[in-house]
Amino acid sequence: MNVEIVTIGDELLLGFTVDINASFLGRELASLGVTEVRHTTCGDDIAVIVETLREALERTGAVITTGGLGPTADDMTVEAVAKLFGRTMARDEGIARWLEQRWLTFRRKAPMPESNYKQAMIPSGAEIIANPIGSAPGVLLTDERGRWVVTLPGVPREVRSMFTESFRPRIAALAGNGAVIRSATLRTTGVGESAIADKLGELGKGFNGLSLAFLPGVSGVDLRLTSRVLVSQQADAALAEGTRILREQLGDAVYGENEVSLAEVVLAGCRKAGMRISVAESCTGGMLGSHITDVPGASDVFHGGLIAYDDRVKRQLLGVLDSDLDEHGAVSEPVALQMAKGIRVRLGTEIAVSITGIAGPDGGTDEKPVGTVWVAVDVSEGRPPIPRPHGHPPITPYAKARLFHFAGNRDEIRYRAAQAALDMIRRTVLEPPKPPAT
Repeated sequence: MNVEIVTIGDELLLGFTVDINASFLGRELASLGVTEVRHTTCGDDIAVIVETLREALERTGAVITTGGLGPTADDMTVEAVAKLFGRTMARDEGIARWLEQRWLTFRRKAPMPESNYKQAMIPSGAEIIANPIGSAPGVLLTDERGRWVVTLPGVPREVRSMFTESFRPRIAALAGNGAVIRSATLRTTGVGESAIADKLGELGKGFNGLSLAFLPGVSGVDLRLTSRVLVSQQADAALAEGTRILREQLGDAVYGENEVSLAEVVLAGCRKAGMRISVAESCTGGMLGSHITDVPGASDVFHGGLIAYDDRVKRQLLGVLDSDLDEHGAVSEPVALQMAKGIRVRLGTEIAVSITGIAGPDGGTDEKPVGTVWVAVDVSEGRPPIPRPHGHPPITPYAKARLFHFAGNRDEIRYRAAQAALDMIRRTVLEPPKPPAT
């Protein structure tokens, strides 16, 4: 079965909005064995929309649109579909009453604007597709030749909800039980693409009928296995075996699968180990804490943090020694270690991580160029503390610091530093240091 996707909106053409609806629909259709033969984007011009849909319908006989279902003058998709199929438009009173009730529920005070009734205008003979989380219903129109167009909103979460709940079962039934295109992704961080390729050897070219794609990005390298010739259950079994083989080959370089974030994995690991986290950040300016709190339910593990941008904050609130700042500078191993310990002690957590570095574009030197970052992890339990010379406070042997040299612009360096800090926590929680044999 072949389908075309048409995404509609001037904001897409102008680059103000990233078209994530098309990528979602592409993945969903592929998983059902449906071939997306073309994806077209057009602007908010009714003549252009009609012609774009006409061409797509002639090629495949099946078109899914997103966008242009709102209440304003530039929302023209349903009207364009009606013109294409030669249908008249009429107000559906059931939808109109539903819109009024929805408006009262969410807005309460003011009456619903007249423009909102536009969303109740439906082409004759159309099947209405309910929108469980938004105000814009979709429509499905079919002509005498069995060709069809379905309209979905432009809001991504509404597209996901409507397609999954209302339209996916229909597409699945039409597609039958043929070969599907399905993928599984393994996520890695802290290991370069070429190093992963070397570890995989011949497996890197694909295996067991599965193709393998390397997808490097600022957060790490994703490995995507894809099955294209197997039916549903066979594809799932092949992908499960393929991910097992890759995990066995790459070991702890893999931190998760598919859409899981490193922060989710870290929080789950700390939760299982009964460890609470605190953070001290300098060059990342709160990005690490943001990654952690982006995960729902993080509060039972993450206690908080401190942005210690100025050296006075490092001294006064984290207990970093003047002598280490003077001798080694703020971007150094002893400072990173003391920042981690300082925030752990101050917030009373079992584990803490610190970041101090030079994100650029200025501030680098020959000795410490832009991209130089120290990350330290400090754990409260373990062996007796290691004494330091000159009467300095001891550092727990569970404290560990690592020097990184990150490439990229300021945002990329900061992102990679936050990711490296999360990975150090992950590895510490998974493989905590062992006391020496006595």
